[in-house]
Amino acid sequence: MRSIMGSRRNLLATGACALVGAVPLTRLARASALEEQNLTNEKIIRKWYEAWVNKDLGTFNALLADNFTFSSAAGDDHISKSMFKTQCWDTQVNFIGQFDLERITTGADDAFVKYLCHTKNGKSFRNVEYLRIKNGKLESIECYFGAQSSFPSAVSKG
Repeated sequence: MRSIMGSRRNLLATGACALVGAVPLTRLARASALEEQNLTNEKIIRKWYEAWVNKDLGTFNALLADNFTFSSAAGDDHISKSMFKTQCWDTQVNFIGQFDLERITTGADDAFVKYLCHTKNGKSFRNVEYLRIKNGKLESIECYFGAQSSFPSAVSKG
């Protein structure tokens, strides 16, 4: 029997290289398995923000699940679909000019969106939203406002 001599350092380095080489293979397999879902969720996300720009209440209603909830730092703690419509859609939609969707990152059942919203009154604000998606509908949105000391909206006066 022949023995192979080597230092622990060389042995560890060889094992580490093997692991590093294997990681991209698992990522590729995972990415291809989720690719279709990610594209589907991205389409849903884009439709959602287009509904706001186009003042499309039909799409707004169609994209929200019956059990939808909305949360934000402005005191909205898992408010219902109907309350979200009253408190957010009804008060903000006519002030929305356009959204620049700066970043959309999707998973199998969720997404993060960073956007810059331009209002019709010449203002803009940036938010990040975390959206949960199930069966092609939005189940929840958590909104994280861009300003440190206030909660900007399309009708903000500051």
